[in-house]
Amino acid sequence: MMRGVTLRAVLFDMDGTLVDSEKVWEVALAELADRYGGRLSPAVRVAMIGMSVADSMHLLHDDLGQPWRDAAQSATWVNARVGELFATDLEWRPGARDLLVDVRAAGLPTALVTSTNRRLVELALPFLGPANFDALVVGDEVARTKPDPEPYLTAAARLDVPIGDCLAIEDSPTGLTSARAAGAVVLAVPCDAPLTDTAGVTVRESLAGLTAADLAGLHGRRHARSRPLDVL
Repeated sequence: MMRGVTLRAVLFDMDGTLVDSEKVWEVALAELADRYGGRLSPAVRVAMIGMSVADSMHLLHDDLGQPWRDAAQSATWVNARVGELFATDLEWRPGARDLLVDVRAAGLPTALVTSTNRRLVELALPFLGPANFDALVVGDEVARTKPDPEPYLTAAARLDVPIGDCLAIEDSPTGLTSARAAGAVVLAVPCDAPLTDTAGVTVRESLAGLTAADLAGLHGRRHARSRPLDVL
């Protein structure tokens, strides 16, 4: 391990990383497209993963050939529908709950870093456990959302930990780009969106079986050498 470099915080994405909520978003988006008399294409749905709702609505409208629609109005409808589904349909991603518990038991500070807005995050927190996070960075409370590095830089600042001492866990190309640009060590666990640019990122099929000690080891290896790709 590089002298003076150690894992001091873990930054978790929410949708598709901790919880299998991308399927919930897919239900709401499909229902809205149907209300507008169209159908969301699979490619555009994948492109939305990790984006803010506002940006996703522009993609939806263009995909339906209805760019004149009001993005804010569509976002309000989708957020309300997802809020209903969060109350009944959230499920943990494989290994996510056990890893979160182990990270907390190890005494590592944690942040939830998501493009989802505050209202929906608050609805998800009773499921996730609000005591599991020392900081929350949500999509409607930053000037620039993922793929910009601002959300991860904000999380590190709120934890008072240098971003290079943080490990971020992400599932989407958008989130991966954000965390990597911020300067965090990144563990990518693909969910619904394929990852194509994984340079400098460790990729794992799932979080199942991972521990806080494993994350510390990964963080140390990433700082000790430079390689285009690790596969655990």
